[in-house]
Amino acid sequence: MIKSFRTGFTAAAVTAALVALTPAAGASSSAPAAPTDQVTVDVDSVNGSGCRPGSAAVAVSPDNSAFTVTYSEYLAQAGGGVSAVEGRKNCLLSLDVHVPQGYTYAVAKVDYRGFGSLAPGAVGTQKASYYFQGMSQTAQRTHKFNGELVDNWQATDTTGIEALVFAPCGEQRNFNINTELRAEVGTSDPSHTSFMALDSTDGSINSVYHFSWKQCPVRR
Repeated sequence: MIKSFRTGFTAAAVTAALVALTPAAGASSSAPAAPTDQVTVDVDSVNGSGCRPGSAAVAVSPDNSAFTVTYSEYLAQAGGGVSAVEGRKNCLLSLDVHVPQGYTYAVAKVDYRGFGSLAPGAVGTQKASYYFQGMSQTAQRTHKFNGELVDNWQATDTTGIEALVFAPCGEQRNFNINTELRAEVGTSDPSHTSFMALDSTDGSINSVYHFSWKQCPVRR
């Protein structure tokens, strides 16, 4: 039954995921434009109970405004006799991001989408933090969802312009994404299984990471 929920995303949710790859409405026209040359993002390493090697795929949007991460096995569940270790899943992705010479980037906004089936009284949690290799980790962003819930869910992390952390110009540092999913029985009937999923077996639902671009100073 869980499998059918995980693949049963609505057409509206698929459309929303695709729309998220286009520049946001009302975005400031003064924001630096994305480079026109190709940007690539590759998975350098993957660790965690929610994303075994090969279960996370990355793609860059055609206009270089964002990249997506699609998981195929990221699910936390609790209740119904499920082992307690299944209640918390995590994933640490280390991404090798190559940008055109003269540019650097930060991640200004992230949209997470998934599916949740939470019995009345059950609780689901999604957490995330981000950092460049060798630099301090950002504060963890946490989003909670209370049952009853049997629907697609969405969580958005946004960083203000003044707080953006850009990759150092002229250096190649991996961009690390540390995420966590939890499902807890809470006050729900413990015989009922509740779950939170970030996965999509058909690739239609993904997490969208929006770039903020900046040109590096010209070296003389």
